[in-house]
Amino acid sequence: MSNTGKPKLLLHICCVGCGVYASQLLKQAYEVTLFFYNPNIWPEGEYLKRLEETKKIAGAFNLRLMAGDYEHGRWLEAVRGHEGDQERGERCLICYRFRLEQACKMAQQLPCAYLTTTLTTSPHKDAAAINKIGRELAAVHGLKFLEQDFKKQDGFKKSSALSRELSLYRQNYCGCEFSKSRSL
Repeated sequence: MSNTGKPKLLLHICCVGCGVYASQLLKQAYEVTLFFYNPNIWPEGEYLKRLEETKKIAGAFNLRLMAGDYEHGRWLEAVRGHEGDQERGERCLICYRFRLEQACKMAQQLPCAYLTTTLTTSPHKDAAAINKIGRELAAVHGLKFLEQDFKKQDGFKKSSALSRELSLYRQNYCGCEFSKSRSL
């Protein structure tokens, strides 16, 4: 428990477009710390743009923000051999696991009892697969994974509307060079 009496939760945030609504929803019941760890994002300029937008939201909503290292080379090694996979395929599952593993380590370090991710906000992501990976990793790290599907109950629409209202940058591809080449 925190000083506020709310349990501490680490919210892995993939981008501010997905995170702006989820963070506000979770703040009602948890003391939320944002964790921006997305070495999949390419090019680095895109990564920095998304991080800067996340910093704006953290400041505006008085949320603590932790940022992981930009380890794009490590991420490329993890997905090697899956560059041509379809979106929502094996490469994406590896990517979810890669980022959530780091989120678990950060949650332990802070310490936070709970962990979840904004990855389930996008209609292009498999929330069931993300939640399964989150549960497995959280159990290994002694954490509780808060299973969410933030796109439910118009979550994606609410996130998009809030992003427009706050004039936030919204990207047109998931993040990696492989998803970008498919969105062109």
